[in-house]
Amino acid sequence: MNGQSPFDHLPMFASDHEIAIAIVGKKAATDWLRKGFPAIEKVPGFPAIDQFHGGRPVPLVKLFYDNYLKVPKTGKGLPDGEENEGVWTRSRQKA
Repeated sequence: MNGQSPFDHLPMFASDHEIAIAIVGKKAATDWLRKGFPAIEKVPGFPAIDQFHGGRPVPLVKLFYDNYLKVPKTGKGLPDGEENEGVWTRSRQKA
């Protein structure tokens, strides 16, 4: 991936349909809005529609998904366990 998020191309406040396209793609968006969106909308922390702007705040939707998917703040992959660098730096003994 080029480092860009599908949310990067949305306005600051987006419609549920625009957000659905960013999340699941254009082909699946309509079906996901009907079946999946009602469930994710009930998850604590999912941003509500801002009545003044008429859409959901995209930066908060992105933050919600970063947390939901446990995306590390460093942008690197999730750790797979405690590192033991000593294993890699020891010389191998000849058998």
